[in-house]
Amino acid sequence: MFETFSTGYYLGRLYVEPSDRDVPAIRREDHERVNERLYGDEGLFRVDAPLVMKLDTGHIPVLGDEDVPSGTLAVPDDIDDRDLPAERDVLLAKSERAAELLKYSGYRFGDDGAVT
Repeated sequence: MFETFSTGYYLGRLYVEPSDRDVPAIRREDHERVNERLYGDEGLFRVDAPLVMKLDTGHIPVLGDEDVPSGTLAVPDDIDDRDLPAERDVLLAKSERAAELLKYSGYRFGDDGAVT
């Protein structure tokens, strides 16, 4: 789903669609698989911690949700993009960058490095 793009990001392609949700989400199984595969060896994240994706110019924390179809990023309706729904390139922050962005967003890290 994602491949190395730069020192700070992976690149993937998802179907992005607006929804009536407050928080962006991808399918729970996709979320856990991506989190384990890309962050698991580094021990910084639990599989239920948000992924950090960059869509256009903004970073968004992305959770897992059973109701989102596989391969889809559901974003809140208030994201003002008249081109949605559409298949889009999405950047996924690598572990260190994601930890930095989550910290700025108010997420805390436990003594073991896990996001809380």
